[in-house]
Amino acid sequence: MQFAEAYAAEDIVLQTARSLAHEVGLAAVSPGAGSVLSVLAAAGSAKAVVEIGTGTGVSGVWLLRGMRTDGVLTTIDVENEHQRIARRIFQEAGFAASRTRIITGRALDVLPRLADGVYDLVFVDADATEFGACADAALRLLRRGGILVVNGALAGGRISDPAARDVDTITIRETVKAVRESEEWIPALIPAGGGLLTAVKR
Repeated sequence: MQFAEAYAAEDIVLQTARSLAHEVGLAAVSPGAGSVLSVLAAAGSAKAVVEIGTGTGVSGVWLLRGMRTDGVLTTIDVENEHQRIARRIFQEAGFAASRTRIITGRALDVLPRLADGVYDLVFVDADATEFGACADAALRLLRRGGILVVNGALAGGRISDPAARDVDTITIRETVKAVRESEEWIPALIPAGGGLLTAVKR
């Protein structure tokens, strides 16, 4: 696991974004998880991506680097200040302003306004309590063959511990189970970073 994380090298832009995330009290996706996002975006030749949880732009940079050069990342966050930092990071990473659509607001308020069936990838890095609702929204937003990725799916290692009954763990466990049992998804749980619940829409 440690070797896999170290394998995903980060340049000065990502290191800066990660340092800024730490300063404002955010846990950014790990390098290993970021590299998986980039690979999934590239494998799906992603042109339209939704990111729930902009943070300081760490995951956004990883996604943009895997997307098509004409792709647009729609990124949603309730914290305008975090998005201000992310906007600067995207610019420093060499991405034109037209490559990102930055929306400030609660994801569950914004997602209903996005178009059905046109997105290639939806990345959820939100509060665990919103995982289920975000996964449901992703099913509507994604095209057939589109990819859902939910960060933090291992619940800090508590996912398999039956004694872990806190609200976040229960919600994550229910979301992981619902996606696995749904006939509308082809799922996998990737043990990178905090765990990536990954599923392709049938």
